[in-house]
Amino acid sequence: MASWEVMALEDAGVELLDCVHKTPPAADHGLPYIAIPQMQNGEIDFSAARVISPEHFDEWTRKADPQPFDVVLSRRCNPGETALVRPEMKFALGQNLVLLRADGERVRPSFLRWLVRTRHWWNEVERFLNVGAVFDSLRCADVPKFRLPIPPLDVQDAIANILGALDDKIDLNRRMNETLEAMARALFKSWFVNFDPVRAKMEGDQPAHMDAETAALFPDAFDDEGLPVGWVRSPLGGLLSTLETGKRPRGGVANISKGVPSVGAESIVGVGVFDFRKTKYVPRSYFDHMAKGVVRSGDVLIYKDGGKPGELRPAVSYTSKKFPFENFCINEHVFRARSDHFSQQFLYCSLTTEDAFWQMREFATGVAQPGLNQYALKSIKITLPNDTRILQACEELIGPAIDGCNIIALQSKTLGELRDLLLPKLMSGEIRVREAEELVEAVT
Repeated sequence: MASWEVMALEDAGVELLDCVHKTPPAADHGLPYIAIPQMQNGEIDFSAARVISPEHFDEWTRKADPQPFDVVLSRRCNPGETALVRPEMKFALGQNLVLLRADGERVRPSFLRWLVRTRHWWNEVERFLNVGAVFDSLRCADVPKFRLPIPPLDVQDAIANILGALDDKIDLNRRMNETLEAMARALFKSWFVNFDPVRAKMEGDQPAHMDAETAALFPDAFDDEGLPVGWVRSPLGGLLSTLETGKRPRGGVANISKGVPSVGAESIVGVGVFDFRKTKYVPRSYFDHMAKGVVRSGDVLIYKDGGKPGELRPAVSYTSKKFPFENFCINEHVFRARSDHFSQQFLYCSLTTEDAFWQMREFATGVAQPGLNQYALKSIKITLPNDTRILQACEELIGPAIDGCNIIALQSKTLGELRDLLLPKLMSGEIRVREAEELVEAVT
């Protein structure tokens, strides 16, 4: 590394492309508009992105049109954070975001994403950071002046290939998880939201993707309320064996850098998804004496706060053994829920339907900061069949898929930790390329 040339990004052929400094109106249909909240763990999350019209999309991409291997940089709120533009991505850039693009002469486009995650990058962010009363920020004029050690092109290629192999596996795992969860949701929706087996029997057909024994458990008619005959809408309160929040130690957790993880509202969204950058901790001595809020494998976590005045954005997740942590707790903004009436996977699916989210928004209290209290959460109604064998049949199908998501996510966590361990070692010369290649081959 001592022989690597230190140069400014602008001298290394890395160009900064600024965004349009205004926000386009949202549209019902259109193309994605990516803002700061969509940057997660070095990636762009499209799940909650707003969309804009094709006309506005053309206008907003005229100045900065993201290309494969560009890097999106946040200048404000979380200045210095970056995310990769993958080849299949097409989106418009939000305010306070810029693109970094390497021309390939001194910096390979495939290596740029790793260059902006080194300690040298963060040293430059700190050096040029403008401290504001509300938000710290970076100026567009300063970023091209960042001085970083630039390896030879062959070393860049080797590092990009090694870390890229790990990253590709993590991305494959993410897509596998999306497929598994979609399969579980589709089956749950078919049986307990759309009542497809009942409708099929009403028409004299055999319910699809189901053996005759299971099909016989479903009724062949609806009652006056539109439910399958004998089925009920039951308040959640009578179905839960546990519903509690956690708490924080006196003085908060801002200055605690190690101990036992304490999960808050923004850390987990969905099955097998966790933002490890936002992890906070409580002292081990505090955790050992917590009467409430210690998470068990299989807990369903409901994040009860957040949103605009009068509007709640519910978030529900499911934990399993060792994911996201071996041991952890929740803070006062999170509920943990368990039921003895059905599986935790069934509870998770019941609480992540559009109907459940609508009820959460309806029951939310508070004007400045809407949220759910225990009474509101217990009032939410879910649909239950009159025969527990239907529950068992459903749980046998969705359970492995939901649990599988967290098993895969745990593997991705391990791969990510190896990637983050190798990056500084490769960039400092502490570990040789061949050694790193052997480590990656062993795990992928």
